[in-house]
Amino acid sequence: MYNFELVKPTTVEEAVAALKAEEAQPLSGGQTLIPTMKQRLAAPEVLVSLAGIAEMKGVSVADGVLTIGGGTTHAVVAKEAAEVYPALAYLAGKIGDPAVRNRGTIGGSIANNDPAACYPAAALASGATIVTNAREIAADDFFEGLFTTALEEGEIVTAVKFPIPEVADYQKFEQPASRFPLTGVFVAKFAEGVRVAVTGAGEDGVFRWTEGEEALSADFSKDAVAGLTVAAEGLMSDIHGSAEYRAQLVKVLTGRAAAAAR
Repeated sequence: MYNFELVKPTTVEEAVAALKAEEAQPLSGGQTLIPTMKQRLAAPEVLVSLAGIAEMKGVSVADGVLTIGGGTTHAVVAKEAAEVYPALAYLAGKIGDPAVRNRGTIGGSIANNDPAACYPAAALASGATIVTNAREIAADDFFEGLFTTALEEGEIVTAVKFPIPEVADYQKFEQPASRFPLTGVFVAKFAEGVRVAVTGAGEDGVFRWTEGEEALSADFSKDAVAGLTVAAEGLMSDIHGSAEYRAQLVKVLTGRAAAAAR
């Protein structure tokens, strides 16, 4: 590691002001940033810790929307969202290991947009709204590509608003070592239709499977997607699985999610 300045604001306003410093970067749970710094792949001169900002923590429900503060850990989401949004709580409870779940935050995960992260799939499938210190961004407009989002310089994810679906489920085919999904599928059924989001498979990160959505909107059952084919083009291929393998997983996991959600 190398020398850097650590700033610990207690309000969002203080954090935003601190991030105006040259080479400043926000630090949430640090589950990605700290290992990256240890490998010298990132070298911010100032780290602005968001861990002490109380207004960015907590889970609340109002008018059919579950709001989770950006600084809320996975462990808290797994516990406090279980009654109102069990699929999201299940997802949170399966991220990494206990150490990761008690340090990592939903805001950090959403902002980082790792191509194999779980929360982006939940946000996209739920039609969530990402709240920042400056604006609100629809999930469909937020995730722009590999580790890329609509966040601007110095912008912080302060909360995520999840419309609560009629039913939902998350299916993850995980890599045993990392517990990241080789492919993960989140299915959410709303009165106006079904949304299906896929993580761990796309070369450009999380994406919606529109054909699956159309099929499940017409017939919310495992059989609805059985005859569909997922194109391998644009999917990742590595030592863990080929693009064709991931394409098959997308279909299989979508069917399982629909069956489990029912």
